[in-house]
Amino acid sequence: MSEAILTLQNVEAAYGAVKAIRGVSLSVPKGSIVTVLGANGAGKTTILKTISGILDPQKGSISFKGEPIERKDPADIVRRGLSHAPEGREVFPLLSVRHNLMMGAFTRSDRDEVARDMELVEGYFPILKDRADQEAGLLSGGQQQMLSIARALMARPDLLLLDEPSLGLSPKLTQEIFAIVKRVNRERGVTILLVEQNAALALATADYGYILEIGRIVMEDRASVLAEKDDVKEFYLGQKDAGVRGQRRWKKKKMWR
Repeated sequence: MSEAILTLQNVEAAYGAVKAIRGVSLSVPKGSIVTVLGANGAGKTTILKTISGILDPQKGSISFKGEPIERKDPADIVRRGLSHAPEGREVFPLLSVRHNLMMGAFTRSDRDEVARDMELVEGYFPILKDRADQEAGLLSGGQQQMLSIARALMARPDLLLLDEPSLGLSPKLTQEIFAIVKRVNRERGVTILLVEQNAALALATADYGYILEIGRIVMEDRASVLAEKDDVKEFYLGQKDAGVRGQRRWKKKKMWR
């Protein structure tokens, strides 16, 4: 297995008195795609926010490229090579598409390389080049999702955090975006940590996966192995005939928590 570019050890984080993640430990090998799956409210987005510095952990450690980054300023984390494409797109609606992309490169001073990266992301997402002078708020939901990912890539990250890239999109557009995600990983060597509700697509895309329930990691394995587990088929892939034994095992686990 490749050297880990990101490691979390026993990380806990909360919103006020509500603890969102509890003792989460995970590792992301360099050059891989790793996914975190779980129901709404399980703590998936909180993990990404804690990694990128939006939320400070209460306990535990976060290491990126061998250096601790917990409680670092988010801008400093971006400069180290970590970008975050958040849930809900969160583009700058009154700025043009081109200016949104330039905002992704705000930590960089290498203008020639920034211009080259602009061409690269417009190659991945040609619609953004066509709409370069349009206000981002006038884009469709799918186009805003493309802009959010492209803006994160403009920082030239070594690790990209992707939060629910398929949220609210049609199946066709979702397939297009995931195909681009795989290209970015394969062609540019960008490591990706993916949070996604579409478990089947996430497991088909990722190399390794973690399953989160009520703030805790309850299962992990290679993505291809997880996709074949009865528990995962029953509760995350919607395969009702996955087997009664898988359901009983899952219920037994929940009873003993």
